[in-house]
Amino acid sequence: MQKTGKKGRTLARRLYISRILGLTLGLLLVSAAVFPLEPAPWVWGFMLFNGLLWPHLSYWWARRCAVPYHAEYRNLLIDAFLGGFWVAAMQFNPLPTAVTLAMMAMNNVAIGGLRFLLIGALAQVAGIVVGELIFPLTSVPMTSPAQIYACLPLLCLYPMALGWFCFRQAYTLGRQKRELLALSRTDSLTGLLNHGAWKDRLDEEFQRCLRQPPEQLPHGAIALIDIDHFKVINDTYGHGAGDVVLRQLGKLLRQNLRAADVVGRYGGDEFCVILPDLTLHNAVQAMDGLRERFATLSYEQDPALKVSLSIGLAAFNPAYGDASLWLSDADQALYAAKTTGRNRVTCHRHRQVSAEAVISL
Repeated sequence: MQKTGKKGRTLARRLYISRILGLTLGLLLVSAAVFPLEPAPWVWGFMLFNGLLWPHLSYWWARRCAVPYHAEYRNLLIDAFLGGFWVAAMQFNPLPTAVTLAMMAMNNVAIGGLRFLLIGALAQVAGIVVGELIFPLTSVPMTSPAQIYACLPLLCLYPMALGWFCFRQAYTLGRQKRELLALSRTDSLTGLLNHGAWKDRLDEEFQRCLRQPPEQLPHGAIALIDIDHFKVINDTYGHGAGDVVLRQLGKLLRQNLRAADVVGRYGGDEFCVILPDLTLHNAVQAMDGLRERFATLSYEQDPALKVSLSIGLAAFNPAYGDASLWLSDADQALYAAKTTGRNRVTCHRHRQVSAEAVISL
């Protein structure tokens, strides 16, 4: 109900502005068309009410309604009915009639599509019937030059305004769609890519590496990162502390890796990194430096808490049939890091590598 009410109030505000413009310009058109017919004073009064007061009254009505969305659809049907009424009052003067019906049809299509166009047309027919009972048709007057000029503002300005409103709505919907897409691909706790989004990027990187000639090494590496004894941290300090550790690692990854690197949360306490165009030598240095920095972090929940990382690395191999084999090698390297003491960086083929050892090579 709250969402419907908010949506209805937004629609009411948008229609309030367009209704003021449309009915003000329509008042000019109808006045020029009925003036030669010498209507009764009450017709002029009703015309002024419809053109100048009804936009504000309809907006107030919609705002006061429990479901503004439904109220505005009712107001639009009233608009359509009154449009048909004024068509009959103008004695079906050709150009004012065509402009009135066309502008209202365009408005109804923009608001509710084909279904509301048909419903609005029925309301217009009802208005014409009532108008015919009050203003019996004697003869169809010819459109005068003054009446042609009176039609031009509505014919030119109202479509521009309606087009602007539709553009703004489409732009807003497009932005919201992009935001929802980003949220669907983002881990809510760390702000990194989630499992599925990172796997998609891994497939893209794998295909990019395959397209490169073998002599243009390096192609890159991927790293899987696991927080050591994360369950113990949750059990000892609580899940809130565990969430803080996860966010700290996500922040550290964003701040200490290259812009080209692709970081994601693989699941639970595992993180994943794509390191494009990086040799295994440099990847080990980068990951070992990350491991050392993370080990020095302190936590307000318990200053004595120290957390370490186990990291598995795998360089791209042109022999891989698909990206899952590349990921599997990194997973095996991570398993080796965890089973040989943790708090270390291990490369594929279960060969433990430290930054010092690599540099000495």
